[in-house]
Amino acid sequence: MKSIARLTALSALLVAVSGAAIAGPACNAPKDKWVPEAQFKKDLETQGYQIKTFKVTKGNCYEIYGHDKTGKKVEIYFDPATAAPLESK
Repeated sequence: MKSIARLTALSALLVAVSGAAIAGPACNAPKDKWVPEAQFKKDLETQGYQIKTFKVTKGNCYEIYGHDKTGKKVEIYFDPATAAPLESK
């Protein structure tokens, strides 16, 4: 009986840890400090990005899927207040 309880607890821990690893970065700036979405997208397109998908993550960061100016596929997280890239995959 104790073995089953331990395995259940271990499984729950592994699921929680793996979910956190997939989630991406967290951004903490207040929303009134964010670069407006339309301006942010326009600035990226001016830099040569082609945005296929744009979203605000659960961690309150901007995330884009698309292509950079060389045509390479990108997935990039940005700080919504500074527009600084945080992580790319």
